[in-house]
Amino acid sequence: MGEFLVGIAGTPEGARLATLLALMSAVAHAAFGALQKGRHDPWLSRGAIDAGLIVISAPVALFLVPWPTGQVAVLLLGALVIHFAYKVTMALSYERAAYTVVYPVVRGTGPLVTVLAASVIFHEHFSVVQWLGVSCLSGGILMLAWVNLHENDIDLRGMKIGLLWALAAGILVAIYTTYDAYGIRQATDPFTFLAWFFFITALDFPLLAAWRWRAMTDRPALGPLFVRGLVGSFVAWLSFGGVMLATRLDKVGEAAVLRETSTVFAALIGWLFLGEHVGKRRTALMGLVALGAVIVEMGG
Repeated sequence: MGEFLVGIAGTPEGARLATLLALMSAVAHAAFGALQKGRHDPWLSRGAIDAGLIVISAPVALFLVPWPTGQVAVLLLGALVIHFAYKVTMALSYERAAYTVVYPVVRGTGPLVTVLAASVIFHEHFSVVQWLGVSCLSGGILMLAWVNLHENDIDLRGMKIGLLWALAAGILVAIYTTYDAYGIRQATDPFTFLAWFFFITALDFPLLAAWRWRAMTDRPALGPLFVRGLVGSFVAWLSFGGVMLATRLDKVGEAAVLRETSTVFAALIGWLFLGEHVGKRRTALMGLVALGAVIVEMGG
């Protein structure tokens, strides 16, 4: 399977598969964000998800695929540092501010910076039409955050701090998207890289979450956390693995932009399954986000 993916990279067939993988990643990431923010402490939720990732990834990494060596091993250690910083900023933003405000800010900032980084590192270039699409998508996402900000009863000071952390997380999304795309392109087999990536980058937060859980006076039950973590680990494979494979097959910038349609899917999940009110303004902005993604894809 890995050889097949490498073989179609850069071809029209690879581009079509990359589009499907990026959209699958968007749906999965919307669910992933909701799982982390949920009713549990976001630090514990992320720790549980990472523990689940260790459980499902360790057997594959340790026994089924080759061990990483040389440059790939160094890149995986770098990924551990970058993703730890990302996870910390996400937990801090979720701790301070509402999910409906934080999530769009993170996802709206990421593609703008990623497209710029991809142009420097991978020499990708967007057409004027595609830049219009990026503007529609990121602008729609950020305006969605603005609407959500003004329709919630909020602690203004806490919200401002949460938004600053969300902005930092958005920049780290761009960094890890570009870095991971470079890393997976250096590996002979992309699935070998993914197995070790999910195992190594999940080693940190379970320890941090365990320390936090032990320090709590009112400790939540571990059973529901374990279930949430196991479900989240499979969702993480689809979300992060899908977009990384997409960047291996086609342009990094286009995959990053398409993935950020996750904001639309998050709103649809809230409307269809959680009974949340969407309204005309949110519907219009989600349409703008979707239109931006279509423009980027068709304008290439």
